[in-house]
Amino acid sequence: MALRKSSIYWILAAVALVAAVAYYQWFSERSRFANSQPRTIAPRGELADFEKATIAIFNRTAPSVAYIFTENAVRGFFGTRQIRQGAGSGFLWDQYGHIVTNFHVVQGAERIQVRLDSGEAIEATYVGGSQDYDLAVIRLRSVPAHTQPIPVGTSSDLQVGQWVFAIGNPFGLSRTLTTGVISALDRRLPTAAGREVAGVIQTDAAINPGNSGGPLIDSAGRLIGVNTAIISGSGNSAGIGFAVPADVVNQVVPQLIAKGKIPRPGIGVTLLSEESAAGLGIAGVVIDRVMPGSSADRAGLKGIDYHNRLLGDVILSVEGQEVRNVDDFVRMMQRFDIGRTVHLTIQRGDQVLDVNVQIMDIS
Repeated sequence: MALRKSSIYWILAAVALVAAVAYYQWFSERSRFANSQPRTIAPRGELADFEKATIAIFNRTAPSVAYIFTENAVRGFFGTRQIRQGAGSGFLWDQYGHIVTNFHVVQGAERIQVRLDSGEAIEATYVGGSQDYDLAVIRLRSVPAHTQPIPVGTSSDLQVGQWVFAIGNPFGLSRTLTTGVISALDRRLPTAAGREVAGVIQTDAAINPGNSGGPLIDSAGRLIGVNTAIISGSGNSAGIGFAVPADVVNQVVPQLIAKGKIPRPGIGVTLLSEESAAGLGIAGVVIDRVMPGSSADRAGLKGIDYHNRLLGDVILSVEGQEVRNVDDFVRMMQRFDIGRTVHLTIQRGDQVLDVNVQIMDIS
């Protein structure tokens, strides 16, 4: 019995010793961390040249980038009047307070407000817009001092691979900078008006909801495009963004400022959709309807007679150039000045006819 008690004592003593050693190690570690000092900060050194250039572009351009937010009334449930809010981006065009943005950003807005670098909300009025190009101009009711418009560059000499910078307000996060390259040129972008903008710039710079209407800048700090749309399954940036090219912007915006709209060359016809025409096995574009009093009406062109089931005139060529689809016809119309007379070749039933039609403004 005495031996057993002695063994128990030895075991307890060993356990106490192990516990004491463990406590000593824990206490020593705790004391060491408690008495540790902050590490010496390593010097940063010079920023890389490309970083300096990017910072300079942002600092120079960001004060002229606008955060646009809109309000318009809509009917809710039970006919109640509700206010729907929207947001987008834009940029200062001139020292008179004109702001360029996308048409879809301000379309139908009853109230428009703008925030620039100062952060102050400034009331703005709608000047004009073009759904065909998804461009619009608004004007600040009061212009802050020391605001500078963004220098406008050209888009005709751009090259795939050039660095580009997008500044805007994605998801309401103002003055956000994203970078990338020109991924492709001469894309065609369909608009809500059923037309296409030619020469569109494709970029992988992140463009998200709220970036619409913001500037796309080159490495010289010049405007080369207006960010307009993305291709994405989720609705967020997937690295495929599009910008209306600066050469188009530089032609459209002055007309919007001067007249509130831009001329829309045409002859006064509505064309049958390509899907419907293809289903009929027709080469060319089918005139669905002729606007009364239009150039097409005066030239004797005919639309579809739905009552008697008679096909409308089929436009085969314009000025000797074959018309294969609606886009072809629209692009050809955009080449002509208002008032010019053009030669059409049409098919009416079994007859092929030549018709002269004057180009008119159908805006």
